[in-house]
Amino acid sequence: MEITEIKSQLSISTILHYYGLKPDKSAKMCCPFHEDKTPSMQVYYKTQTVYCFSSNCKTHGKSIDVIDFIMHKESVGGQPINKHQAIKKAEEILNPSSGKKEIGREQFLTNMFTYFRNAINNSKPAKEYLKKRGLDFTRLEIGYNSAQFHHGERKTEELLKQALEVGLLQDKGLINSRTGEKGYSPFAKWCICFALRNQKNEVTGLYFRSILNGDKAKHYYLKNRSGIYPGYPKSDTKKLILTEAIIDCASLLQIKEIRDNYSLISCFGTNGLTEEILNSIKSLGNLEEIIFYFDNDKAGKTAVEKYSNEFKTYNPKFKISFVELPNNDVNETLQLHNEEIFLDLLKKRKDLFFSNEVESLDTQSIKKEQSAESEQSTAEPKAEPKTVTDFLEQKELLKSLNQLIEKAGIIGEEQSRLLLFLITISYLNKSPLHGIVQGSSGSGKTHIISRIADLMPQEDVLRFTRITESSLYNWGEFDLFQKIIIIEDLDGLKEDALYALREFISNQVLRSSVTIKDKKGNNKSSHKVVKGQFSSLSATTKGELYEDNMNRSFIVAINESEEQTEKIISYQNRRNAGEIDKNTQEKAIGFIQKLVRGLKHYEVVNPYATQIQLPNNVKNKRRLNEMFQAIIKQITLIHQFQRQVAPAGNYLITEIEDIENAVEILFESIILKIDELDGSLRQFFEKLKKAFKEESFTRFDAMEVTGFKKTQLQFYLNDLVRLEYLKQIGFANKGFRYKISYNDNIQKVRKDLKEAFTKQIKELKQHKK
Repeated sequence: MEITEIKSQLSISTILHYYGLKPDKSAKMCCPFHEDKTPSMQVYYKTQTVYCFSSNCKTHGKSIDVIDFIMHKESVGGQPINKHQAIKKAEEILNPSSGKKEIGREQFLTNMFTYFRNAINNSKPAKEYLKKRGLDFTRLEIGYNSAQFHHGERKTEELLKQALEVGLLQDKGLINSRTGEKGYSPFAKWCICFALRNQKNEVTGLYFRSILNGDKAKHYYLKNRSGIYPGYPKSDTKKLILTEAIIDCASLLQIKEIRDNYSLISCFGTNGLTEEILNSIKSLGNLEEIIFYFDNDKAGKTAVEKYSNEFKTYNPKFKISFVELPNNDVNETLQLHNEEIFLDLLKKRKDLFFSNEVESLDTQSIKKEQSAESEQSTAEPKAEPKTVTDFLEQKELLKSLNQLIEKAGIIGEEQSRLLLFLITISYLNKSPLHGIVQGSSGSGKTHIISRIADLMPQEDVLRFTRITESSLYNWGEFDLFQKIIIIEDLDGLKEDALYALREFISNQVLRSSVTIKDKKGNNKSSHKVVKGQFSSLSATTKGELYEDNMNRSFIVAINESEEQTEKIISYQNRRNAGEIDKNTQEKAIGFIQKLVRGLKHYEVVNPYATQIQLPNNVKNKRRLNEMFQAIIKQITLIHQFQRQVAPAGNYLITEIEDIENAVEILFESIILKIDELDGSLRQFFEKLKKAFKEESFTRFDAMEVTGFKKTQLQFYLNDLVRLEYLKQIGFANKGFRYKISYNDNIQKVRKDLKEAFTKQIKELKQHKK
């Protein structure tokens, strides 16, 4: 055949189809003659030529007709074949009997997926949808089906035939009213597209997801579906992540650290662990761990249980773990957070443990210790439960926990240490709590918050001696997410730092306008966000100065009584005499850390919330009521193995016992909210009242009675004079004398409050009967 005859019969569209190349609707495509990430080759159907605009291409500067295209595509050793060979190849393509190349299903789907990938560059709705979902099509293999692939110059008989065979087009007997031609209904119109691949990495199926919010049928698969997304795992895979959905898998796949260290496979929903996926996993001879990244709902948890037991039956040596998501699924978490959160969640993934019977995931997540090692039993009090589960199932759980905290080295302060523990473990909740420990210098306030912090998983604890004015604004967006912050000296913080901390506690986010340099070195404004889902404990000597912060926190006063002092001194002496077993203390700390790691977060519903009231004379009653309900929630949570779970399976129901415990634990903190004097000042004043009653006294008399040194004592005396609890008599040059001018009866207040709570709880119990 002559060249002119070949060119008249062989279209550029046929050539591109033959080589599996599909231009987008703008007739652009990635050039096949060089590395090309963005389409640089333009197809001109009118002239039956193509042109590459990239200077990296060996064809750049020359229009390529069908013969030239074949010459370059059929190159040998990097060199184009000659024109005579290209003409022979063109004749083969034109004449089926001369050996025309047949395109199979896999090649056709590969061609179409390439077309869909090119099409996404020209679709604004598709790009906006992907941006909303947090998916980057420049890092992922994603396409878009605008349903235009069978129109215009791209339309060929071969394309129509194969599109009908695989299901991309459907014959519904349609006739074009204008042209009279037969029409076809496109499958999965206006959908983004992902490729499913076989073991040879060939495209064997396509998954589509509608970008239309009103589309009821959002998910589409081609008929005769086969293949795995994103493909078969590498044969040397040691750690495999399984997701519930393809978009979830794509969300993780674009994170380099995950992609480099894990293989990923998507199931096709909670019932979509296909035989092909199972067989691909079974073929992995080096596999050590399977990690489930399923949805955080009942269906997802049920699926994890089901598949985990299946894997464990197949190979008992597999380590099975799961990731607890802060949101409903992986992609929703990606939309609401930075990608770094997934690396942190992977580090915190929890192991699944198995017994002879199938246990629920909620139960398994807390059963960290199934073995009954005798050495561990020394850490638990009295009944010596052998596992975390056994411990949490005890009838008097809070009492046993309090005893265990004492074994860990916190002496006395029975109610305060338990309150601080409950506050601190709230760091995994959506609304964490905060505590401020107030006491005089040297009273042990820093010691107690530091020891409480020792009981927490240390990877989640951040300890600060001071915080500068701008430092909280400079953390990464999720650096303070699900953390515990310990501030050893609140008195060292300046007002700007206190303001930032106050806003953080109230809103769980800090937003600031900052100046940064762009790539060219120019200054420009930027918006920086730091999210702070954290619990905190702080220590201070000057509670009154931090009223705004204290309004947002539980106030705990250090017990500075002689009785508490004797307890501490006795413990110190016994420890120095070698009577305190350090090993027992360390085991108690380790056991509590396991307990905290094992606790599962639930929402809590308190059916009695409207039936118990705080006293009317309390300051900031609204905020205190919210904090009171939060402690009830924490007590319910720690009793999660003993509380009723709602039928939906996602929240616990508070019992009256939880309210009773909350009143007991919070009582002193509520008193401090009522009292005009802070904890240390109240204890100081009560000593003066007891010693002097109607008598006047000097500061030396007060020093002898209270045991305070000159500076601290004078500070307290001045405060009591300012608040008109003491009257100052005489002149400075002769030495002041003091007399109690306001003999408030705090004991009566305590008694009345206790009786009010007791009455309300009694009524609750009677009503329940």
